[in-house]
Amino acid sequence: MKTYIRYVFLFCIFLFLQVFLARKVDLGFGIQLFLLPLFIMLLPFQTNVFTLMALGFILGLLADSLMNSYGLNASSLVLFAYLRPLIFRTFTPKEGYDILKTPILFDMGWTWFIFSYGALLFIYIFWFFFIEIFRLSEWFLILRNGLFSLFFSFIIALIVQLFFPKQSLS
Repeated sequence: MKTYIRYVFLFCIFLFLQVFLARKVDLGFGIQLFLLPLFIMLLPFQTNVFTLMALGFILGLLADSLMNSYGLNASSLVLFAYLRPLIFRTFTPKEGYDILKTPILFDMGWTWFIFSYGALLFIYIFWFFFIEIFRLSEWFLILRNGLFSLFFSFIIALIVQLFFPKQSLS
């Protein structure tokens, strides 16, 4: 029960930070900070893909309704949640995943976190900008906004990881 309360609290914190803080930060060049994917990333390894997708949809829908972004976050988070198990299988450590660990930086290490979260965030951000701009003729704009947003969002995700204790979330 304590674990569920912790994740409900994190759900609310990430939603609040995305809606009321991250979207207000103007870094120029079309850069947007994305914190919502980090919540889906931090859920336990054994979380069912349908649960991940449902949580991604609910979180994205709440963010979209508060940010007037018309389903961009919901669509991107559902894709992120759907691909998370596939990416985790791709980057499985040699000894496999320890059920007592969670996918946070301190539990899984820098290399694993950079590759797995980096791949998922890359897909999330480029899907977000592709759907937002929705013109292949604007591929340079999608690329520019995506790469800058990817860099800054990843740095923010690493900083947010510092607030988690070195032991697991569970």
